[in-house]
Amino acid sequence: GTPGLQGAASPLRGVRRELRLPISRRGSHPASCRRRRGSGTRRCCPRCRRYRPAGQPITRAAPTTPGIAYPCPAHPGRQGAPTVKVGIINVTGYAGCELVRILRHHPEVEIASVTGRSAAGQSLGEVFPHLDNMDLDITADLCADLDLVFSALPHKASAEACIPLLEQGVKVVDISADFRLKQADVYREWYGVDHPDPTYLEEAVYGLTELNRDAVADARLVANPGCYPSSAILALAPAIQNGLIGSDIIVDSKSGVSGAGRTLSMTTHFSEVNENVMAYSVNGHRHLPEISQELDSIAGDPVNLTFLTHLIPMTRGILSSCYAPLRSDERVRRVYQEFYADDAFVRVTDAPPQTKQTLGNNYCLVHPVVDSRTNRLIVISCLDNLVKGAAGQAVQNMNLMCGFPEEMSLEALAVYP
Repeated sequence: GTPGLQGAASPLRGVRRELRLPISRRGSHPASCRRRRGSGTRRCCPRCRRYRPAGQPITRAAPTTPGIAYPCPAHPGRQGAPTVKVGIINVTGYAGCELVRILRHHPEVEIASVTGRSAAGQSLGEVFPHLDNMDLDITADLCADLDLVFSALPHKASAEACIPLLEQGVKVVDISADFRLKQADVYREWYGVDHPDPTYLEEAVYGLTELNRDAVADARLVANPGCYPSSAILALAPAIQNGLIGSDIIVDSKSGVSGAGRTLSMTTHFSEVNENVMAYSVNGHRHLPEISQELDSIAGDPVNLTFLTHLIPMTRGILSSCYAPLRSDERVRRVYQEFYADDAFVRVTDAPPQTKQTLGNNYCLVHPVVDSRTNRLIVISCLDNLVKGAAGQAVQNMNLMCGFPEEMSLEALAVYP
């Protein structure tokens, strides 16, 4: 082993999930998925991912190959060819190419169209050699007859592209920030432009699936969360929902360079990033109002949020450290375990999580710990900013919008070492 690191915990150890008595949480299971304790029966629809007839073990509802029926009798699997045609706008960015990688083996999805104006006319493999086996050509515009479109364009441009699709009856998952904020004046303040059509802000469902599962399933427009907000909100939601912490909250986040996108800049130049750590947007990051909006909604009152971001010399990954004053510490860990007991992609860990544990997968790992000396709750969370923080979360939302099991095509493990 590396000198000085022999005592460090392995990043692949320490993940544990337990089922205990219910704890208050947002969202609910649909009526078709009632669980009766003590009856020996557990029925579940794809939103909840599991189905168990009486006397039989739990089986996963997500098939791994086309043509295999779902175990849930209420949602029999479709057999044969893919059933949903999707398009990806701006496939030439990091989030766009991650969507292709994740959807490549989705048994119910056909990637029918990918766009990228700077690379129009080229094959996808010419732009991304690791996707060379995909028989896809990049075009300037989407083809017709799509069921759902992912937009990975920058803010403002994304809304301008999405609105005509919505008017045509196409479902949309927007990975940009254009539909995350509910107030047009807040959007203008933080993004420096007027929203192209504020009437859609109220309709859009904030797509942090674990907190808005039922609304996402019924939505035609989902605003995919930002990468930093995903890590912060998932870290703090159980404590806020259950009244364990006060409203003075600090979130300190570190991100790899891919979070800045694929566009060249001096800040992300190798010589500037390598062997260097820097704080940025100290006076206010654009994700601050998004985090505040969602935490305010959970708390029922405004929170006093301090949010600071750092760029660190790695390609992908986010590690967030969150701090808040404790009101009660009697059952913190139990609250977190129960809050996420039915969520496949959020895990409460026994040890502080490491970014290697989420490299390339759709998990968010959360570790709550009480600092008894200062009477504070510390919550550490980590995720892959391009998967759970972008493309993977988008596919998770698409699965619900289309009636597929939530885990479908997202079962990948982390890449290690």
